[in-house]
Amino acid sequence: MAPRPAVFLDRDGTINQERHYLSRSEEFELIPGVPRALKRLRDAGFLLVVVSNQSGVARGFFSLEDAWRINAHMSRQLARYGVAFDGIYLCPHHPTAGIGAFRRDCECRKGRPGMLLQAARELNIDLPRSYMIGDKLSDLQAGAAAGCSPLLVRTGFGAEQEVLATDLCDGIFDDLPRAVEYILNR
Repeated sequence: MAPRPAVFLDRDGTINQERHYLSRSEEFELIPGVPRALKRLRDAGFLLVVVSNQSGVARGFFSLEDAWRINAHMSRQLARYGVAFDGIYLCPHHPTAGIGAFRRDCECRKGRPGMLLQAARELNIDLPRSYMIGDKLSDLQAGAAAGCSPLLVRTGFGAEQEVLATDLCDGIFDDLPRAVEYILNR
């Protein structure tokens, strides 16, 4: 089977409202318009892959199981709109502010491309035809390093990161639905 294009998505601040170290499902809130936008991508034939740094695990703020519970909650919320992810990847590490085995310099932590490259291998993704959407410089760096088109959204930390991101991304958008509109119009 031929490789397919994907849209890689940061989670916090891109799909859902930014919460400082989100650790409880009750605090999870989708950004308006995101379910419909993701459904449009799915209907257009894109694979949908979440790639999320979760250094709160390394820092001991919440467990790896808590992080996966949030992902399961997100998946259930979006399933109501006919949206399913082809993969969800997370990095629980931090190179300096971590405890135990989670304190390490790894290839999966964004701005490195490890999670995207792993997904590309496992899901047969065509990276040059794919996009990475996020609200942080590290999202854009990971996307560029993997060979994707990086797009910044101003939700979450995006408005603060915009000045730093201008030369690194292919577009800056108010939110995920507007980034999706850009992708679908290309």
